[in-house]
Amino acid sequence: MAQKAMPWADMLKYSAEQKLLAKQIYLVLSKPVNGLDHVLEVADEHIDYQRDLERRGIMFAAGPLATIDEQHWEGEGAFVYRADSLAAAKTIADADPMHSKGARKYEIRLWLLNEGNLGIEVLLSQNTAHIK
Repeated sequence: MAQKAMPWADMLKYSAEQKLLAKQIYLVLSKPVNGLDHVLEVADEHIDYQRDLERRGIMFAAGPLATIDEQHWEGEGAFVYRADSLAAAKTIADADPMHSKGARKYEIRLWLLNEGNLGIEVLLSQNTAHIK
């Protein structure tokens, strides 16, 4: 009989053995509860909250999700938090105006960031930074 799931501890061990980053972070998938209108009503407060998380070093990444056909935005978003636990990640998500004001509901998943590439280019003469 095939094993249906690997214990998370085994995944952590495997990642370490492979010399992968093995950074545990939290992925939040946020979906509208009652359509786009309520999401738009809360959007400015939500962006202010996201910017505060970014300044505090909690927000790793965030942004809207396009429809599957890549033609529209229906109010969905995804966020990646640096948090010490699922409870801490839930506290952060609950405080987001999108969720606290009922515009969206969310699902949180623990994510093991193993691979990727991050580069930053700073052009001093133009006071800008670009992520590659």
